[in-house]
Amino acid sequence: MSDVLRNATAEKVVEIPSPRSALDADAVRVAYRRWAAVYDTLFGGISALARKRAVEAVNALPGQQVLEVGVGTGLALPYYRRDKQITGIDLSEDMLERARQRVAKMHLKNVDALLEMDAEETKFPDASFDIAVAMFVASVVPHPRRLLSELKRVVKPGGHILFVNHFLATGGVRLAVERGMARASRSLGWHPDFAMESLLPPEDMARAVIRPVPPAGLFTLVTLDRLDEKTESLVA
Repeated sequence: MSDVLRNATAEKVVEIPSPRSALDADAVRVAYRRWAAVYDTLFGGISALARKRAVEAVNALPGQQVLEVGVGTGLALPYYRRDKQITGIDLSEDMLERARQRVAKMHLKNVDALLEMDAEETKFPDASFDIAVAMFVASVVPHPRRLLSELKRVVKPGGHILFVNHFLATGGVRLAVERGMARASRSLGWHPDFAMESLLPPEDMARAVIRPVPPAGLFTLVTLDRLDEKTESLVA
């Protein structure tokens, strides 16, 4: 069922589309322990262009301190400019171990840390980063809006938050396929039926820069400016 948020001032009920099959942190850990050894082979290719587009967008933005959420096996790490200082987090220690091996093998000196951490409740102080980029993780976390709130907390006002992700189609055969795949969410470790509205409230949806990326628009790159608290409250 959809979550229901009540807007007390406007006395309206807003429906937030929810994936049909719930995931929790334990289910994610189990799934990615199984996928870790084959992730690069099975998913690295199809997601490569979207991942590179996200890193290109990060590289073009001002600021040096970058948080990569859902760093996984570290497939994106070699593509960051060397003046970007990268901290990567992931819920799967099995995936992180492969990322650490990649960093060591490729001598990626600009990777500061790779940490096992819950993206919905990180341990970083407020305003720790200039940029946060969440790679294919919005459809994995149990509570996407908590993820967004946490990234707003750890990114400095004036900074940027990016998501690259697969989002639910709005119609056609792809929608039917994604709905059918949703029953396997716990095994997959992600939600095929994940709607963008589950992540972005209307005020953020209205101001976000949203761009489809290859292959065939299967993934979407979302860029959101981190507003200061006063402005954030005005647009909410």
